[in-house]
Amino acid sequence: MRTAYKCRAYPTPDQVELLNRTFGCVRLVWNKTLAERSRRYRVEGVRASYRETDAALTGWKRSEELAFLSEVSSVPLQQTPRHQHTAFRNFFAGRARYPRFKTRASRQSAHYTRSAFRVRDGALTLARTNEPLRFVWSFDEASLVTLNPTMVVISREPDGRWYVTFAVDVTAVAPLDTTASAIGVDLGLTHLLVTSDGERIANPRHLARKARNLARYQRRLARCRPGSRNRRRAKLKVDRAHRKVRNARRDFLHRTTTALVRSAQTIAIEDLNVAGMVRNRHLARAISDASWGEFRRQLEYKCDRAGRTLVVIDRWFPSSKTCSTCGRRLADLALSTRHWTCPGCRTRHDRDVNAAKNILAAGLAVVRGAPGDVCGADVRRRGSSLPLSATKQEVRAARHSG
Repeated sequence: MRTAYKCRAYPTPDQVELLNRTFGCVRLVWNKTLAERSRRYRVEGVRASYRETDAALTGWKRSEELAFLSEVSSVPLQQTPRHQHTAFRNFFAGRARYPRFKTRASRQSAHYTRSAFRVRDGALTLARTNEPLRFVWSFDEASLVTLNPTMVVISREPDGRWYVTFAVDVTAVAPLDTTASAIGVDLGLTHLLVTSDGERIANPRHLARKARNLARYQRRLARCRPGSRNRRRAKLKVDRAHRKVRNARRDFLHRTTTALVRSAQTIAIEDLNVAGMVRNRHLARAISDASWGEFRRQLEYKCDRAGRTLVVIDRWFPSSKTCSTCGRRLADLALSTRHWTCPGCRTRHDRDVNAAKNILAAGLAVVRGAPGDVCGADVRRRGSSLPLSATKQEVRAARHSG
């Protein structure tokens, strides 16, 4: 398992100059490689391999026009074609979109492997530098003296902050103590999540709370003349506002997912089609601000590291329209309906809590090794009545209230 430690870095003026030149060379190699790949595929219909792009980089460094590429460390430049090759592999596999050109206004980064840095007595020294890079280590669970990183990433955010990331390969991670509890999670917009135990965690809406200030900063930026010093200052304020929203959202999600992993042995969630949901222009901003995809990503790696079980239920599972007591499924249930009464057992349901209970029941069916039960049929539920078959039950209207 690979883990990473990200710290604030404070480079000296000489290091800033060298790293900025490195970022520019990395950006140049990426853009030239991407342009050549696209041109070759468009004209000749041939995909460029990593070996060909690496050979092209060697030729560029030997040319008189691009001889300045040899003034920085060669390792970040060699990593650039490798990362682009991975990006194209993810694109052709349908996991990512087409790679884009890099700009100097976006986040800049350079990857250093073991041959291009040295960590000795807690001090980090990069290639082509004469003094260690100063950074702040704030992880009590790991010792910087015994740290053996496989890669170091130096990055500069658009707001001007510098960071250093240590990538470390961990062979064994001590799992958490086993517990008998299980929980189902239903994600939403009003409440970020509702659990099968009835707990509700409100959606903090980080972007919506900062939208007014952010809009004011963006209006000031739009009025500034391109290339002027006032425009750079205005853009810095916009980037800082985005950084505050991003950090607040990330901190909230980490706290929430960590609490879930510590409290339950089995966690069941839905497989939401977030990419399809954000196409709704009325809810795209709210869905993106909720970060359901990041929530699931954090749950996956934290459950794997802590020895927990994460069950992802099929996205077509009717969790909201199925009674968690008797198993009866409704024909239709409007999104505005927050409470409804089951026509079979007359149980009054809260829409979100009922969905979380059904997600938990389907997840437990998967954990117990019962194939075919993910759809919610023949899953044991609470109550005296037996669950009905998912294919032969009669559809009846439900009494509901908004």
